[in-house]
Amino acid sequence: MKRALSCMMALGLALGLTGCGYNRIQTTDEGIKANWAEVLNQYQRRADLVPNLVNVVKGYATHEKDILTQVAEARSKVGSIQATPELLKDEQAFNKFIAAQHELTGALSRLLAVSENYPQLKADGAFRDLQAQLEGTENRIAVARNRYIEAVMAYNVTVRSFPNNLTAKMFGYGTKPTFTVENEQTISRPPTVDFSK
Repeated sequence: MKRALSCMMALGLALGLTGCGYNRIQTTDEGIKANWAEVLNQYQRRADLVPNLVNVVKGYATHEKDILTQVAEARSKVGSIQATPELLKDEQAFNKFIAAQHELTGALSRLLAVSENYPQLKADGAFRDLQAQLEGTENRIAVARNRYIEAVMAYNVTVRSFPNNLTAKMFGYGTKPTFTVENEQTISRPPTVDFSK
């Protein structure tokens, strides 16, 4: 009788654990890590292109020192943030990392805008190659970020859905931060087009 009761309890426990979602949580968590690694890989590729781009521009645009300094400072700030897996568990640290990346993006945009004032720079083969590589890298970053967002969505749905949410709470799994739009109100307004100027 004791043996039969023990077997029934073991069977009940096994059946209960089958639908608990632990393995699903592990699978989606690993998906996030893999996709995040690709985001970091593309950000690193961009950061590696920056010094070469700055050096080429510096040769032509010596009086654009402020912009060159802003790019260097933004790249330095990006490099100072440790992009460890723990970053994905700390929303504040995650947002700090994303803000540093946005700052670098803005500085690079200003640098490329300055290049419009220097026809010789725009004609330089090294500059054109670096600009094309940077544009390609920005596209790769967008794709990697999108995949990360999808992986986080799948994970967050898993840890918030019943009965997985009970397992997630029991093992300390919470939702993960994702990329957001910096200023939603700005992009929700239609652009103003004025041909009179």
